[in-house]
Amino acid sequence: MDKQQIKQLIESRVSEDGMIETGIKGVKLFRVTESIRCAPAVYEPSVTAIVSGTKEAILEGGNYHYDSSHYLCCTLSMPIEAGTPLSSPENPLLGVYIALDTRAMTELAIEMESTRAAIRKPRNGPVPQGVALARWDDSFTDALYRLLQLTNSPADTAILGSSRLRELYYAVLKGDAGESARRAFGVGNEIARSIEFLSSHISEAVTIDDMASQVGMSRAVFHRKFKQATTMSPIQFMKSMRLNNAAMKIAEGTNVNVAAMEVGYVSSSQFSREFKRMYGQSPRQWSQARQIPAGLMAMQ
Repeated sequence: MDKQQIKQLIESRVSEDGMIETGIKGVKLFRVTESIRCAPAVYEPSVTAIVSGTKEAILEGGNYHYDSSHYLCCTLSMPIEAGTPLSSPENPLLGVYIALDTRAMTELAIEMESTRAAIRKPRNGPVPQGVALARWDDSFTDALYRLLQLTNSPADTAILGSSRLRELYYAVLKGDAGESARRAFGVGNEIARSIEFLSSHISEAVTIDDMASQVGMSRAVFHRKFKQATTMSPIQFMKSMRLNNAAMKIAEGTNVNVAAMEVGYVSSSQFSREFKRMYGQSPRQWSQARQIPAGLMAMQ
């Protein structure tokens, strides 16, 4: 299946900057013609496929540029910096965002692990990282086209949407990012579960011991496996998750003190110190300098 046909489907649906719903749960189309330099964001488990232009993501010094040759697969909730620095009216960014449903991905991952056709990795081997670039292979391209074809018909979307989405998930699990996805959603998904626990308790005083105990690991083993999967220590990760969430809230117009409390900071002075150390600006300076057009906020 030609990627040009996928591009034509997206162009026919998206005429202005921003993200639009497709009618299929978790699947959105987007268009960006404004250059946005990389800024703090939190990526949820998802696939982002670009058909035109280039997007950038930065994770602990690692730089991910992805376009129509590779899609980005994020299998864990990750604090990251992201932007569209090369986008312009002459070079628009066009693509599709697909949230990875935990239940559906887990069912598929476990089914694959139980079949002889699945490539089995040692349980005690290295933990694949939570962000991976994957080539647009034929299976992924065909599954994405079949999925987006449905958006022209509400009836087709309602009846076939979940099955076509499952087909796309299967293509992701078989592709270059498959090992990372299978580890995050299948057997041995302790790090993914610990991050999910942190994300759902972001406003509380969660400790490393709390996260380790949630998945039945010792602190030392948890620390090692966590850093393998995220490139960060648990402490670095917790701080980045809180500060990135706060930075996004402030950029959306949330009061600085409110944003600090909503991500678990009790001391406003501590929040300001750590925020400035992370981003080089105080929260109030950030609020004045980092306003992002509402329609583009979801693209961070």
